[in-house]
Amino acid sequence: MLRTHTCGQLKAGDVGSEVVLCGWVAVRRDHGKLIFLDLRDRYGLTQITIIPRDLGEDYAKAKEIRSEFVLKVTGIVNSRPSGTVNPNLPTGEIEILAKKIDILNASQTPPFEVKDELEVTEDMRLKYRYLDLRRPAMFRNFVLRHKMYQVIRPFLSGRDFIECETPILTKSTPEGARDYLVPSRLNPGEFYALPQSPQLFKQILMVSGIERYYQIAKCFRDEDLRADRQPEFTQLDLEMSFITEDDIYTLFEELMYAIFKELKGVELKIPFPRMTYADAMAKYQSDKPDMRKELNTEFAFLWVVDFPMFKWNEEERRWDSEHHPFTNVHADDIALLDSAPDKARSRSYDLVLNGTEIGSGSIRIHDQALQQKIFNLIGLAPEEIQKRFGFLLEAFQFGAPPHGGFAFGIDRLLAIIAGEASIREVIAFPKNAKAGCPLTNAPSEVDPKQLAEVGISIRKK
Repeated sequence: MLRTHTCGQLKAGDVGSEVVLCGWVAVRRDHGKLIFLDLRDRYGLTQITIIPRDLGEDYAKAKEIRSEFVLKVTGIVNSRPSGTVNPNLPTGEIEILAKKIDILNASQTPPFEVKDELEVTEDMRLKYRYLDLRRPAMFRNFVLRHKMYQVIRPFLSGRDFIECETPILTKSTPEGARDYLVPSRLNPGEFYALPQSPQLFKQILMVSGIERYYQIAKCFRDEDLRADRQPEFTQLDLEMSFITEDDIYTLFEELMYAIFKELKGVELKIPFPRMTYADAMAKYQSDKPDMRKELNTEFAFLWVVDFPMFKWNEEERRWDSEHHPFTNVHADDIALLDSAPDKARSRSYDLVLNGTEIGSGSIRIHDQALQQKIFNLIGLAPEEIQKRFGFLLEAFQFGAPPHGGFAFGIDRLLAIIAGEASIREVIAFPKNAKAGCPLTNAPSEVDPKQLAEVGISIRKK
């Protein structure tokens, strides 16, 4: 190890010890011959005091040091002089009297100061994301993400769930948002798609007898961006066999309780209230009402249930699925599929937090005949059904159990917990509002040879 301690570790009890610290220069203050540095690492800040007589030949080198230089500092822990103690800093009682300084790497003058109060454009922050991520506020957001994962995995493992990965290169089955397509070099003219969700694979895992699956999954949607949307995002994806809606509600209420207790020290009131889609629209004109006033709570959860099975697509003169075509219908409403599809209620449910939909799920169709009927109702021709979903229908012929699931957006939930207005604040390397990455300049053109290998030519607009 290059260091003996971190920059957030030393206290008054360490006075007199020789220590070695490593980190970045957060602030440099030159008081004539005395130089003060605030050295920063992920754990905190420690003040370094540089006195010419103590540093000897290294003093000239110390004069060159500027913000964001990476240093290794050897020195003696000293009590801060009277009147200079910083009670707001965990290391505020001490300073390090430098005996030796090694410049591990120099830094150019940063395009913005690495501090929490910034007045720069978001694109500038994303272009220099590695500097932006050095800010304590950003670091705290990623600690929150880490802690959330540390809650999720043992919680679900303790309830017999199996973490299972599903493919990233998969089949295009567009439902609403556009797929990201990936050309296949070995199969010219054919394409993979990046998954909008692991929906079909997790249902097939239920057919395979896994019974309880989960995955912290990357998903991709080529859609217009808002503060709560990204072209690639992370969700907790989950599926269970032999369950009803109440099993899903109970599981996720207990999970949210565990997450909020660990991350925020808040004990949520469970069970969460439930409201039908019809009541939400009648009373609030929204399917994701903000219930903070009614429930008198900074975190108001609500289950919105019994969404319509279908919505009318006026442009194409056909029915669309309200959620997706794999959602089951209430048993009492099956007859309505023939006579009045618009009145049929689905066995779907959204979880709303403070007026934001953070997750969605449903009891799925597991009967091949009913699934075929739903495909027909939304206007899919038999050959298209077979082409897009034949593998799912075939799997249903081999004993598909009743099953259902749920997925919630980890980025959306984290943004609410962290008090951030945009999910970009809780994603390490997000895309901007134009779906671009200012850091890497993606998306970008590729070499014509690469296009030729996959049989693609570009048509300029």
